[in-house]
Amino acid sequence: MKTRRAALILSAVSLPLIAFAAPAVHAQGIMRTPNLNVGARTPSINPTITPRINPGIAARPSVSADRVARTPPSRIGTMSSTLRVRPGAGVPSTLPHARFSPNLHPACQNAFRGPDGECFDRPVMSAGGGNGASAKKGSGGSRNNNTQAAVDLRAVRNELVAEIDGALSTAEADELARRHGLERIASQSFPLLGGTIGLFRIVDNRPVDTVRRELAADGSVRSVQLNFRHFLQDQKRAPVEGDAAQYAVAQLRLPQAHALVRGMNVTIAVIDSGVDVKHPELANSVADSFDALGSKEGPHVHGTGIAGAIVAHAKLMGSAPEARLIAIRAFGAGSKGAESTSYVILRGLDYAAEHGAQIINMSFAGPKDPLIERGIAATAARGILMVAAAGNAGAKSSPLYPAANPNVIAVSGTDAQQKLFAASNRGNHIAISAPGADIFLPAPDEKYQITSGTSFSAAYISGVAALMLERNPALKPADIRAILTKSARDLGTPGRDDQFGAGEADAFAAVIAAAAAPAVPLASGSGKPTGEKTPALDPSVDNASVSRALNDSQPSIASDKSAANAAKQPAAQ
Repeated sequence: MKTRRAALILSAVSLPLIAFAAPAVHAQGIMRTPNLNVGARTPSINPTITPRINPGIAARPSVSADRVARTPPSRIGTMSSTLRVRPGAGVPSTLPHARFSPNLHPACQNAFRGPDGECFDRPVMSAGGGNGASAKKGSGGSRNNNTQAAVDLRAVRNELVAEIDGALSTAEADELARRHGLERIASQSFPLLGGTIGLFRIVDNRPVDTVRRELAADGSVRSVQLNFRHFLQDQKRAPVEGDAAQYAVAQLRLPQAHALVRGMNVTIAVIDSGVDVKHPELANSVADSFDALGSKEGPHVHGTGIAGAIVAHAKLMGSAPEARLIAIRAFGAGSKGAESTSYVILRGLDYAAEHGAQIINMSFAGPKDPLIERGIAATAARGILMVAAAGNAGAKSSPLYPAANPNVIAVSGTDAQQKLFAASNRGNHIAISAPGADIFLPAPDEKYQITSGTSFSAAYISGVAALMLERNPALKPADIRAILTKSARDLGTPGRDDQFGAGEADAFAAVIAAAAAPAVPLASGSGKPTGEKTPALDPSVDNASVSRALNDSQPSIASDKSAANAAKQPAAQ
């Protein structure tokens, strides 16, 4: 009874206090609601709680991304499938990237990327004894394997190129090879380098680095390196028949430039794949040929297209239709498309320099190659202009060579809308741009092709340089580079940029500026020359060579040849 009375008294005293405390308890319950509400664990967050989120946590978007990734398996499968078919670097998905050689991929994942940024057709870890998962763990050994595997993929397996004592006889060179467990494949004197270069193959299973160190230590050896691979920079499409409008002709203002010069008496060496010298577009244009491969392969679509971009003169029009070509076959069929090596390309460079080339077109790309770098330096020392394709590895690629060499004019690609060709490489080494997307060119067996690549951008620039040299034979390579860049049409970001360099080439403006150089500052060639007018077609001037006028029919593009040539053609025949 005493206990009951105490309880009743306590209840009576506490009742007022409970009445006043109820709102505080209810409010505290609201504050705890987010901790108890299961809905708060979903990716969507209650907006009423947003103000209470710490601003410092805002830099963690990966949290919500992780939650999205933990959706049911069916959704994950759909997501990954969509990502696999996305075209890289803006290249249309209709292009068969899987069929391109490694350096032609517009973009690739880290597992497929080599130490110099180039893309390969399989994970670089495959040759290093690892896999993608181990690569992500960040162990030093995995990174080393990754680099070595990439080197293995970009060089010919078990081959070394070495500069050896030029006094060695063939028998002594073979003995040198035997001492180091090698087979001498070839060796020759290279006047361009002033030395003898040998190509050797490892005949056992010793690591390449071990053999390279041992060979380099021999007193008869000056230097040793891998025999690197280089790839042509085109994106293949099936050859087509018929004629087509060449947007590049108008875009480069070639008709206006050809009213003044057409590249006559200028020699351009094309280090490429085989050229179909019998194609009507190339008739009487190939003055010399050299097969650095020593192969029996026939004409190739890439080499024929490059030659056409420079000297085509029948249905189509090249940038320098009266130039002389030295067709050097240095690229042959390989597992990933037409490819070449350090030793073979050096043979091509040496031949071009020794046989009067004034311009050398190099529409290929690869890693930085010490032997080719030496050849380029020696070529530049002789006053020969070199032009190279920037490459088709896309925005994520590091600079490719030889375009990235400072002695070479690096050319990126544009399309018909004067936008950057999607697969074109970028970088501060890009000097200038030229059309490279959907270019209409000759193909072997009197056929034609529509193709893309910075290869053809470089070829157009080589032809424009030939026009400038005909206009002013005293021009040096530095003069030509300066005039080309100062007379270019600015594209993209105002001023020089990493996509277009100085802009897209303007053949007519460059030819006009070349006539005044170097008597006046090169700045006079900047932009459109003051008072520039398209020259009238002078009936007394014949820009066609004698052999062309006697043997060839009139080009179908009438505006690309003077009225005088059209009038004289029937009489000459």
